[in-house]
Amino acid sequence: MRRAAIAGCGLSGAVIARELAESGAWQIDLFDERAHIGGNCHTERDSKTGIMVHQYGPHIFHTDDEEVWGYANRFAEFKPFYNRVKAIYRGQVYSLPISLHTINQFFKKSLSPDQAKDFIESISEQSIGTPKSFEEQALKFVGKDLYEAFFYGYTLKQWGVDPKQLPASILKRLPVRFNYNDTYYNCKYQGMPVNGYTDLIEKILDHPNIKYSLGQRVDDSLLSQYDHLFYSGTIDGFYGYRFGRLSYRSIEFERFYYDGDFQGNAVVNYSDMDVAHTRITEHKHFAPWESHEGSICFKEYSKQTGQNDIPYYPMSLKRDKSKLGHYLDLAAKEKNVTFVGRLGTYRYLDMHVCIREALNTGRAFLKKKI
Repeated sequence: MRRAAIAGCGLSGAVIARELAESGAWQIDLFDERAHIGGNCHTERDSKTGIMVHQYGPHIFHTDDEEVWGYANRFAEFKPFYNRVKAIYRGQVYSLPISLHTINQFFKKSLSPDQAKDFIESISEQSIGTPKSFEEQALKFVGKDLYEAFFYGYTLKQWGVDPKQLPASILKRLPVRFNYNDTYYNCKYQGMPVNGYTDLIEKILDHPNIKYSLGQRVDDSLLSQYDHLFYSGTIDGFYGYRFGRLSYRSIEFERFYYDGDFQGNAVVNYSDMDVAHTRITEHKHFAPWESHEGSICFKEYSKQTGQNDIPYYPMSLKRDKSKLGHYLDLAAKEKNVTFVGRLGTYRYLDMHVCIREALNTGRAFLKKKI
């Protein structure tokens, strides 16, 4: 039986491991530096309140991919959850993404859907051709007033750079709705695993051909023992930052307890620049089928990733393109290493995309090796 090593026990590594294991031709060993599986999707029950906590920030499963939804449900029971984000700007609470309710509330109007479409078109900067930055995308999308209220300050805090420097693709993921639908995602399938994501990933890894080691990283001394490595860590870190470090953002969490219901919603964004945190998440609201008297919340502060910080988001700034190109050139020459996941491919990937790409990667690998 051939042997593969996987660096990282998150979704990407787990799904690839399962694909290879079920072929019957591969023994897979996963390694993770942390003391738990699940990567940034890791969840665990808070000992004080009994609430299921998303330890590295909330993860809401959403997809239109029927196979991916079926795959996730194969290993966990999901219950419906629809993210309804609220945003506080200048003391007022609004719904995000921008909807007919947001538009009417913000501009103190009572527009119909067709009237709202015409109104947004009249205030947006339609003269912008193909947006080249986050800011241009926003101005063409919703105009100056809504951009400055809900996107400029929040984005500056979240990413630490002027929105002019960020790619337009970041904002393209957010819709504008001309109805009163206040759900954040417009996907056919949306939900939460009842027992959390760590339990889901543990079930994926439950196969006789899979073993995992925690508190251990993959290094050169291990690589010689395996026929192939799937690497989900940072691609620049794998190559020892030969061409310099790529830009990532990290998050610091300020945990606090509350006796009761703190904010009445799972996620509340803080758009004003004079508020240091980007948002507050109240985790009992991610499982509305449960009942908890107490509450546990997290204030989130975004920061530049330091050498000892966990990288969360690839920034993909203009200054990163040249360095990334050099790393991708090296990766393309690797015969026994495949880079996977958000950090390995240096792209922002939602969970359902990670699963889809991991399934595709595992299947293509097996087909090529058979």
